[in-house]
Amino acid sequence: MTIRMTRRQALGTLAGAGLALGAAPRLLGAEAAATAAPQAPFALPPLPYPADALEPHLDAETMRLHHGKHHAGYVAKLNDAVARAPELAGRSVERLLADLDALPEGVRAAVRDQGGGHANHSLLWASLSPRGGGEPAGELGGALRGAFGSFGAFTEAFRAAAAGVFGSGWGWLALDRRRGLVIESTPNQGSPISAGQVPLLGVDVWEHAYYLKYQNRRAEYLEAFLRVVDWRAVEERFRRARA
Repeated sequence: MTIRMTRRQALGTLAGAGLALGAAPRLLGAEAAATAAPQAPFALPPLPYPADALEPHLDAETMRLHHGKHHAGYVAKLNDAVARAPELAGRSVERLLADLDALPEGVRAAVRDQGGGHANHSLLWASLSPRGGGEPAGELGGALRGAFGSFGAFTEAFRAAAAGVFGSGWGWLALDRRRGLVIESTPNQGSPISAGQVPLLGVDVWEHAYYLKYQNRRAEYLEAFLRVVDWRAVEERFRRARA
């Protein structure tokens, strides 16, 4: 028996089939989302400003590579490390770094290096601003003068500590266990947190932080770095830590 359709009936049938096909990806997408792997515990924070915002002191290409490649790499490897130790679920990176000796031996080095890289860079981006530079006022300015004699003496000591790092590492302004201001340096991605200190300002002296623009002129890079430090952010960090 032959079944005949009118043109209107045929169009209606095709439209219904189109709707069904259109709904299929949405249904499949919902099903995939429901069975997707759980979200990784650590994520790359966005830069708080455009990559070229700190020009001419810190160049845009370095900022893009430093944030989007190097920092992103630390985050990915940190997530891999904690995935191998389910008992670490829910711990912040600061808590992990503060108690390295208590971590499983199989992930301790990775958390120190990759977690340090993540924490150090997260602090770094939040410490810089296109409106930075100058001298800090308020409580922090007074504390720096009290600890080092003058702001100029502090910057000289800070640059010397960072310039003196052999190979790769960081220079730091931190609060020690007695909540006094100290200048420190750490190798590689070491964090003051692991020594019981509170990092207030860190400068990255790995070559990836400055080599595209400054080549081997680390001292010049450090001078440029201080021209974009957001002292208001450092001051707020200082007040919270002292409180």
